[in-house]
Amino acid sequence: MIKKWLSRSYLFLIVLFLYAPIVTLMVLSFNHSRTSVKWGGFSLKWYRQLFENETILAALGNTLLIAVLSATIATLLGTSAAIAIHHMKKRHQNICMSIVNIPMLNAEIVTGIAFMLLFITVGNLLSKVGIHFEMGFGTVLIGHITFNLPYVVLSVMPKLKQLNLSMYEAALDLGAGERQAFFRIVLPDIMPGVLSGFLLSFTMSLDDFVITHFVKGLGADTLSTLIYSELRKGIKPEMYALSTILFLAVFLVLVFVNLKQREQQ
Repeated sequence: MIKKWLSRSYLFLIVLFLYAPIVTLMVLSFNHSRTSVKWGGFSLKWYRQLFENETILAALGNTLLIAVLSATIATLLGTSAAIAIHHMKKRHQNICMSIVNIPMLNAEIVTGIAFMLLFITVGNLLSKVGIHFEMGFGTVLIGHITFNLPYVVLSVMPKLKQLNLSMYEAALDLGAGERQAFFRIVLPDIMPGVLSGFLLSFTMSLDDFVITHFVKGLGADTLSTLIYSELRKGIKPEMYALSTILFLAVFLVLVFVNLKQREQQ
């Protein structure tokens, strides 16, 4: 009895520490007072002001667009790379997977600085031949695609290892083309891994600050860089409202995906 009570208390404390900051932020988003130390009554004031703030909405648009584009492109490239690695010999597989793991183990600040130096060098070389180049939306997108690729590869590879190739070979024997057999046999089997890689890439891109900070240039602010620039003046309560909306949206997407996977099982 005591052991069961202790295990439940331990689980409760873990959940409490994980979600107490989020709950606090959500409560403050409905606080009429601007200060977080005084409760001024329930209000939707900050939600109304959020949708009137063009700077925040522009940063939100950049963030979502970069997250969707980078996750989509990284999923396509990462899935293709995972399939290619899966068909390699064991030794080559190990070498490629070690290369894939390096960006994940590398510190983000090192990756961010490396990208910044790369884009500066490319800009200098292009300027010598009369081509204007500057960091902005495009460089942020390239950076996000690059650091999302390993997450997609590592999400898809386990599904490829579980794949039963006899169904694929049977489809080929029955007259199906390689492309048709792939889309009808292989892709549905690895789709949970592909979807997991996409969602993980989307979340990582949505959350990234370090790499974005070094490669964004001027006029390509995302939510993370906008919040960082406002720290000295104090974070606006509109950000509490926006964070609450984003958390609920991600939470609902995860619930929907998990329910769909349970139905398929």
